[in-house]
Amino acid sequence: MSEHTFNPTRRKLMQGIGVTGLAAVAAPSFAGDRYAKDVQWHQSHDFVIIGSGFAALAAAIEAKRKGIQSVAIYEQMPTFGGNSSINGGLFAVPGSPMQKQEGVKDSVDRMVDDQLKSGRGIADEALLRHVAEHANEALQMTLDAGAEYLPYLQQLGGHSAPRTYQTTVACGAGITQPLYKEAVQLGVEMHSRCRMSGFIRGDQGEVLGVTVETRYYADRKVSEGETLAIRANKAVLVATGGFSQNINLRMAQDPTLTADVGCTNIKGATGEAMLEMFRLGAVPVHMAHIQSGPWASPDEGGFGYVSNYSIYNFPHSMAINRMTGKRFMNEIADRKTRADAQLANRDAQGNPVPPLMITHYHDADKHPNCQKVLKYGVGWKFDTLEALAKHFDVPLAPLKAQIEQYNGYVKSGVDEQFGKPMAKAKDKYIKAPYMVVRLWPKVHYCQGGVKINQLAQVEDSLTGQPIKGLLAAGEVAGGIHGVSRLGSCSIPECMVMGITAARTVAAGKA
Repeated sequence: MSEHTFNPTRRKLMQGIGVTGLAAVAAPSFAGDRYAKDVQWHQSHDFVIIGSGFAALAAAIEAKRKGIQSVAIYEQMPTFGGNSSINGGLFAVPGSPMQKQEGVKDSVDRMVDDQLKSGRGIADEALLRHVAEHANEALQMTLDAGAEYLPYLQQLGGHSAPRTYQTTVACGAGITQPLYKEAVQLGVEMHSRCRMSGFIRGDQGEVLGVTVETRYYADRKVSEGETLAIRANKAVLVATGGFSQNINLRMAQDPTLTADVGCTNIKGATGEAMLEMFRLGAVPVHMAHIQSGPWASPDEGGFGYVSNYSIYNFPHSMAINRMTGKRFMNEIADRKTRADAQLANRDAQGNPVPPLMITHYHDADKHPNCQKVLKYGVGWKFDTLEALAKHFDVPLAPLKAQIEQYNGYVKSGVDEQFGKPMAKAKDKYIKAPYMVVRLWPKVHYCQGGVKINQLAQVEDSLTGQPIKGLLAAGEVAGGIHGVSRLGSCSIPECMVMGITAARTVAAGKA
């Protein structure tokens, strides 16, 4: 019996079992232990998709467009969209229509090079190139479904050109909701509160289906419904996201990521489906590379309002150490570089002193989250530098000198302190009134997961060959980004690999 399954007869069963028998009953049933010859199927579909975020929805839509008849999505949470729905809604695309409108020179090679640099030499160049080459197709899928984006591009940290679209609602729901409606309209079956608990295999080890616990309550980790055997006539796609909310698992990779460290992800981001794939023999890759978002705020839970506000404002803002009043980083360096720099902001006793991001209010207010940041008390507006310094106990003289120095870089277009690209800061000086938020990294993205190839097939650790009938896409797949992922690159990855998985199935290669 799974620890996740509720069974009112369990108490009576335990009364008659000794220690040895109890151990036998309590032992977990590994995925590989269940084979099709022992199974009575409850449901059957051509393409079974586990998860309901960007990758899952893109796969479902593309599968229907490719003529796959029966497509079903199983989601363990009560609502659809997964972690994607609360993601930042930032979508990097090289050679996009908006780049052409704005006269931005960019290319697949340039985007891949940016990501390889951020990946510190261990990113998967072939997969990054595959994603970049098909990112425009994924963007078009969202537009066809009705997604809406702001009429300008952003240049995020580590990107050498402005290539990032932002949804008008400043979150991933601006994409997942239109995709969900499109999938339903195309006839994709949607099942919520359904937790995948294992795989069902054929005699040759191929994946033929999954077991699903119904009426699942993630907050209590309890299933109060039946456990169903779901047949996948063509393939199973696992698109369940990362494991950042699994405290024990992430601490096994990085002991510093304790329960005290904040997280931007939904509670369902716990990685069980990934672990089931490891039990099948999938290759674990880059599990210890867990990324923290350097744009997060210690003053709100989860992703919050500050994150997207910060991402937009970093190019024309100044981040300072509160104890010195001076800058300490390139505000649009890659995520790991900035997160590490922020985490070094500590007092003599080692206690965190979250740094400040300072922006001219009239520039900050161009982002839709600015007024929400003020409304919910996670940002502050000051009419004078003296008031700002007093509120946060920042030494005034060094702060004044730093702002004067930084504004000189805005004027010259060259950051002589940290080498920040200043194109997006042109004519945007730090001056009154001032807008301020506090920064502190939160666990955001797991670079680790199962190894896949360019067809989204999951590779076997012993043979190096694809595990027949099994595909994976999105954050559950590891090794693509290397040490650190660039912001706005998860949506194209998830969607392109979801589309790729559907095409693999349609071509009979799963």
